Amino acid sequence: MKNRRSLKQAVLSVATLFLSGLWLVPEVAGQEPFYKGKTIKVIIGTTPGALYDQWSRLIASHIGKHIPGNPELVPQNMAGAGHKIAANYLYSVAKPDGLTVVGAIVPSLYFDQLLGKPEVQYDWAKFVWIGSPVKGESQMYMRSDTPYKTMDDVRKAGEPPRCGALSTSEQAYFLPKLFQEALGAKFKIVTGYSGGPEIDLGVERGEVHCRAFTIEAFFAREPYITWHKNKFVHHIIQTGQKRDPRLPDTPTIYELMNRYKTPEAGRRLATVMLAADELGRPMLGTPGIPPDRVKILRDAFDKTMKDPEFLADVAKRKYELSPTRGEELERIVKEAMSQPQEIIQRMKKTLEE
Repeated sequence: MKNRRSLKQAVLSVATLFLSGLWLVPEVAGQEPFYKGKTIKVIIGTTPGALYDQWSRLIASHIGKHIPGNPELVPQNMAGAGHKIAANYLYSVAKPDGLTVVGAIVPSLYFDQLLGKPEVQYDWAKFVWIGSPVKGESQMYMRSDTPYKTMDDVRKAGEPPRCGALSTSEQAYFLPKLFQEALGAKFKIVTGYSGGPEIDLGVERGEVHCRAFTIEAFFAREPYITWHKNKFVHHIIQTGQKRDPRLPDTPTIYELMNRYKTPEAGRRLATVMLAADELGRPMLGTPGIPPDRVKILRDAFDKTMKDPEFLADVAKRKYELSPTRGEELERIVKEAMSQPQEIIQRMKKTLEE
């Protein structure tokens, strides 16, 4: 009798749980995706036309269909201070709700944080890392009508070439500084340009002679394609371990460090500073976004990188594509932000204005 009562109670308990589950199912199933009817603001830290701008807009035009709820993504340029205005806005102003992202940002922006720059209002390691469509090495181009044909010429020049840059946190600034420290070259760096296209105009006008940025960007768009074809500029150095097939006659920084017998301390500095290349053109989210929304954004980014329509657009624009997942970017960033004080002090000395 007792066993029959226990069995009856057990059956009633299971039935109650089952019915409770059925009661809850419509409520869960009826919940709309968070992003349905929402708009995601895509901040772009440079002026229109730069490759950071173009990549941001391209991804924004495709990623929405891979986010449950299919939100609208609206790009907004927020140029200035070498992307720091955009980074500061994302970190200090934007709400941590997953409705504001930076489409693509200068990967070396953490330099200014390590160096203790007062204008930095962000903690690089606390951003949400969504993904990057590309990573790659850099080059420096030089106007061909200047006397600076090789790095040897730059080392021996009485008057150093002038290189244009946005600010102290981007390749156009820190690469010439690194070349000075590791290779004994001398450059005069002109900062304050609002974007890459403005530097290029400065090159055409003769205000500056050179600029350092990614090989990917140089071969992806105008005016560089025409400049290269017409030999308006030439390349004096590239930063990869091996020569890029498109620059077979341009020496790498590692070749030049061997030629000039760069001390070990200079080689270590080069290794740390060139690590930013691994981040490529990362998409960032506001710190504190709920984990489920972080996963949604990361998954959507990964799916976009395999989307046939997106891949067709990439091919049409002749862009490179070597994506990195958000989790891997997060690992790279944490490693970059944990440099020993000795390296940070050497970076400070190298990057002094």
